[in-house]
Order: sequence, then C-alpha cells, then structure tokens
Amino acid sequence: MRNFINRRFFNLTALTFVSALIGAPAMAKDLKSNDPVTLINAFEIPADRVDVTIAFWEKARDFLQQQPGYITTSLHQALDPGSKFQLVNVAKWESPEAYQAAIKKMRESGLGADMRGTVFHAALYQVVRSDGETD
Repeated sequence: MRNFINRRFFNLTALTFVSALIGAPAMAKDLKSNDPVTLINAFEIPADRVDVTIAFWEKARDFLQQQPGYITTSLHQALDPGSKFQLVNVAKWESPEAYQAAIKKMRESGLGADMRGTVFHAALYQVVRSDGETD
C-alpha cells in the first residue's frame, strides 16, 4: 500500500509539473477574466534561506491581504529537504487583474528587495477539472 501511495504521489507531482509547463503560456494569453484564479508560486531557494523566505512570505501576505480581490493564501513546505522547491505558495484571487494590480503595488513598495538568491516560479491557473469539493 505504501508503495502505491508513493507512486501515486510521484505521478501526481509529475502531472502537476507538466501541467504547469503546458498551462502557463495559455493562461498568460487570457488574462481578461471575471473568474477567480489560483496563483501557484514555487520558490527555488538556497537551503539556508528558507526561514528568510518564510518571513518574506508573511510580510507579503500581510500586504496582499489588504489589496482588492484577495481571497486567501497558504504556504506549503516540502517534506523532502532535497526538493527543488522547498516552499510553494497557493493563493486565490478574484481575477487576474486584481492579482496583477496587487503585485504591481507590492513591487512598487519595495517589499521584496531583500530576496536575493530566490527564484520565483509563479503562474496563474484556472480550474479545468475538480472532484467537486470546495475550499
């Protein structure tokens, strides 16, 4: 059973990665939408910067929560310390425009100026299939 779960987790992880690669350009073309969107942002960070990145995420969350269109966010940490992406942020926004406006304001504020060495892999996604459960 454990082997089945590990294989299923690996397949889900691989599918998610492939979907991100294929889905990102399509979403970038269609940014005019009234439907809520999900931001998935994988953080590629040096091992000694995890705590600094979590502190940055908390400041960014506090800032973005105050912006129009923000719905929710959560930060996930990899269980495997060897994972390429130690942190992954998943956030929901009312629209792509709301997200883009909020990020523009955050950049202008200089909030992320101390994030040297961090590579952000961010893209907006829309739900195309669901098991019917909602958050």
